[in-house]
Amino acid sequence: MTRELSDKLLALRRALETLRIPLTHSEYQLHELIAAALHDGGFVVRHEARLAPRCRVDFLVDGVGIEVKRGKPDRRRLADQCRRYLAQDALEALILVVDTRVDLPGELGGKPVLVVALNRLWGIALP
Repeated sequence: MTRELSDKLLALRRALETLRIPLTHSEYQLHELIAAALHDGGFVVRHEARLAPRCRVDFLVDGVGIEVKRGKPDRRRLADQCRRYLAQDALEALILVVDTRVDLPGELGGKPVLVVALNRLWGIALP
């Protein structure tokens, strides 16, 4: 991984780690909060970015895809989805934003994968 990509991933992770997510009822609300955190971090964000036919990532920020998963996703299906996304030339790396930690390798298809687990961000607000 280049220094530039490493710095970009660190900056995106920091922006996402500012999230203090209240109990939300939908993935759509979570998307709104994530978009706001990224915009506040100074990033230009494309929402629902099409990478290829039947291949759309939740957010695209300067070559880094950000995919949001609610609940407890199936690890194998999630890894397959990540590989599909990372096979696209438009992506240099992928960040997964999940409710709880998902065990995925730090690299898939030769490209970096970061996981940001919302339950590890101590400010999750409860009703």
